[in-house]
Amino acid sequence: MNLNATLIAQLVVFFVLAWFTMKFVWPPIVKALDERAKKIADGLAAADKAKADLALAEKKVVEELRKARESAGDVRSSAEKQASQLIDEARAEAGRIIAKAREAAEAEAGVAAQRAKEALRDQVAHLAVAGAEKILRREINTQVHAELLANLKQELQ
Repeated sequence: MNLNATLIAQLVVFFVLAWFTMKFVWPPIVKALDERAKKIADGLAAADKAKADLALAEKKVVEELRKARESAGDVRSSAEKQASQLIDEARAEAGRIIAKAREAAEAEAGVAAQRAKEALRDQVAHLAVAGAEKILRREINTQVHAELLANLKQELQ
């Protein structure tokens, strides 16, 4: 064979193969590469968006924590005020109870003192009568004696 014919035949086969590759093989490969590039670009965009969302979420978390701390501080101070108020009310109530108990004890002591005075007056009257009877050693009229005791009681009061 002739070298020129072989060269021409190889050129024809090469161009047919090149044409076939560019017509049927190359477009699916390019399409797959383009799809892959688009997926990678979309993934990078989603990652950037996720980073931005994460930063925004972190800012919101910090703000919510700050609000929660303030709220907890308010609740704590309110609870402390309420506890202080309850303690003050309990102290005031205890003071009122103590004052009432003291008044009742004083009244009871006054009544007991009055009873003791009356009992003492009766004893003094009986002792006076007994002493007078011993001194006089004579009979005393009971009516006169009762009147004298009544007068003595009145004087002692």
